[in-house]
Amino acid sequence: MSKIKETSSNFANKSALSDECPEVYAAQLISGQWSLAICSWLLMGKLRFSELKNRLPNITERMLALQLRKLEDNGIIARTIYATVPARVDYELTAIGYELKPIIKQLEAWGEKHRLLSTQNKRDLA
Repeated sequence: MSKIKETSSNFANKSALSDECPEVYAAQLISGQWSLAICSWLLMGKLRFSELKNRLPNITERMLALQLRKLEDNGIIARTIYATVPARVDYELTAIGYELKPIIKQLEAWGEKHRLLSTQNKRDLA
């Protein structure tokens, strides 16, 4: 995941929009192809890295690690490291992360509805 140069106009535009619009700020926190899927699985409780990897079979280990780090940096998930051999690491949603539950559920319902409408529209056009 590349970072935008802080001197670019793109960075300035994103920063200004994020500062002015709380919904844009929120969307940036959970942006990324995998973030919502990770949060959705963590709604069910704590999971280890390998458990998340198994539930998201198409994600690479590197991308999972990057997404988990981003979500942790943004305060959406918490990582707990246990002093065992081998080390055990659990991931779970923070209190603010759990507040995403109704949003994730609503996005899921909207996505299913949109997919159905889109499929029907494609059939009607064929």
